[in-house]
Amino acid sequence: METPCTKICQIHPVTRLCLGCLRSLDEIAGWSSYTPEVRARIMAELPARRATAGDLR
Repeated sequence: METPCTKICQIHPVTRLCLGCLRSLDEIAGWSSYTPEVRARIMAELPARRATAGDLR
C-alpha cells in the first residue's frame, strides 16, 4: 500500500497536520481502511498542502 509517511511523526500544534507527511490525524488513522481512490486523492492534495503550509518545522 502506498503511503506518504516519512517517519517524521509530529503534529503541528496550529495546523494539526503531521510535519512529515502533511496528513491530518483522521487521515493517518483511516489510511489503511481508505479505498485506493481516496488515498490517491489525498496524495494528490499533499503538494498543495506543503506549498501553503511552508516550512513548519
